[in-house]
Amino acid sequence: MSGTVDVDVASVYSAIEKSAGLLNVTASRDVVWPILTAFENELSQAVIAFRVATNAQHEGDFDARFTLPKEIDPYAVAVSKGLTEKTDHPVGNLLTDIQQLCPIDSYGIDFGVTSGFKKIWVYFPAGEHETLERLSSLASMPRSLAENMDFFTRYGLAEKVDVLGIDYRSRTMNAYLRAPVECYERDGVLAMHRDLGLPDPSEQMFGFCENSFGLYTTHNWESKEIQRISYGVKTQDPMAYFARLGTKIEHFVKSVPYGVDDPKMVYAAVTSEGEEYYKLQSYYRWRPVSRLNVAYIAARDTESA
Repeated sequence: MSGTVDVDVASVYSAIEKSAGLLNVTASRDVVWPILTAFENELSQAVIAFRVATNAQHEGDFDARFTLPKEIDPYAVAVSKGLTEKTDHPVGNLLTDIQQLCPIDSYGIDFGVTSGFKKIWVYFPAGEHETLERLSSLASMPRSLAENMDFFTRYGLAEKVDVLGIDYRSRTMNAYLRAPVECYERDGVLAMHRDLGLPDPSEQMFGFCENSFGLYTTHNWESKEIQRISYGVKTQDPMAYFARLGTKIEHFVKSVPYGVDDPKMVYAAVTSEGEEYYKLQSYYRWRPVSRLNVAYIAARDTESA
């Protein structure tokens, strides 16, 4: 179904508006329309996804995201179109530094339907992983990447980075890492959380992690500590993981008309304050060959073969 949807600005906006409404969130045309029109020439080929999060930080908002070809500089477009302000903070230089250091396959952007432009995703070419050592050499990279190299090396996470996410609103950076199978098992999950000083996960999250395809760490520029570690699962049945998360999420999962037959992505994390939360990503337009989908989803199968 999601492969045949209309992808002009008006159709995508309408889909965003209807999907957000399932969660009692009112999409702002003044926020969403300029973002879609800024990249409207790329929408026809984009993978387009919608995402809802269950933590308090995301209450009252609803996210959408889509992919962009490597020929488009998403940060330059966002600044020139007034979607985000140019800043002297290192986050404003990070994409340029990555572009100068690394080959890039494609990009993605992420925005809230009430809060506006948030993130840029950088996808490295298939089979051309970056290493944390190379990335941590960038002057604009959060220092917690280099400060925690022993942690990454100890758990076999330092050598294969497939995706980076740059969040301009919260001024954080995500590193999406290939991980050995031990990192998804109970003992490994528990050991990593305790090493980082994070609260122990719940039994539900331990079970979730066992089925994960990959993980990512979150960093900011104010601390040498890793802010959190998150796990992802690809599933046709997201309610298997959302059973205790309330009627809004259940209503969205059962009612959203887009991507009905396509896989969903569910991400789980525990904050430093002990709040355990989940994110659900459903596709308005799914393309299995996109780097958005294959960047590291099959990593466990590939490396176990």
